[in-house]
Amino acid sequence: MNDARMANPAVVIPEAMPAILGLVKAAKKGGVPESVLELVHLRASQINGCSYCVLAGITSAKRNGESDERLHAVAAWREAPFFTEAERAALELAEYVTRLADRAVVPDDVWNAAASHFSEPQLASLVLWISLTNFFNRINATTRQPAGTTW
Repeated sequence: MNDARMANPAVVIPEAMPAILGLVKAAKKGGVPESVLELVHLRASQINGCSYCVLAGITSAKRNGESDERLHAVAAWREAPFFTEAERAALELAEYVTRLADRAVVPDDVWNAAASHFSEPQLASLVLWISLTNFFNRINATTRQPAGTTW
């Protein structure tokens, strides 16, 4: 599939872009390493089937020094030996936040595992980042934004 249903809604309604970019900037202020944010973005985008965000996430992560080995293993992070305990906690949190319809809530054990590795501002950053990823996934998947295109 090569054609989007429409231009990205944030381009169609340009007043949305400053607010979206402000949220992106704010979500990165919690002190979570960029590499962790990129991993959770990739995992949520894989779950949601957003090819635009999967490719954009991989491209960004590689530009920031992430290895192919780890990027290829994100979909199977539980079985892969390449991730730290903190990264695993963040990836699990990303899965639960992304699959709310499947599981209803983020269980205490998942939250507590993340909280054992991340401070409250970092947890806030992770929750905002994962939520923003889901926001982007829904926009891009709904409007069928092709992977590899730019806004």
